[in-house]
Amino acid sequence: MNHLPEPTRVVRLPDGTHVYADQMPATFQSGPQVVHQHIHQAAPDRTVQRLALGSGVGAGAVAAGVYFGPLLGGMLTAIAANIAMLAFLALILAWGVHTVVKSTGSSEGAAAVKNARRLARRRRR
Repeated sequence: MNHLPEPTRVVRLPDGTHVYADQMPATFQSGPQVVHQHIHQAAPDRTVQRLALGSGVGAGAVAAGVYFGPLLGGMLTAIAANIAMLAFLALILAWGVHTVVKSTGSSEGAAAVKNARRLARRRRR
């Protein structure tokens, strides 16, 4: 185990001069790599956030998009399910009323239907 510091290295440059390795000119290093991505290429759950940040609205809008986006989706789904259930219930009730009225209809009702049909035929002629 060697606890001594590394000796400084001397490097010979292409022009023949010698310099210490820690004094050499730094090679070109590019800055941080920036990925350019358009809004329509973003993941769907990030589009609102990118629009909010791009328009300069700030972190509050991003946080609201993160929180209220899924909440809005769940709320609309629940509303649609409630409307579908109410429509199904209305259909069942209408069918039940129709069945009851049809089965309990009297002979007077049947006679009224026949008279209405006769009148309709006379008017067509």
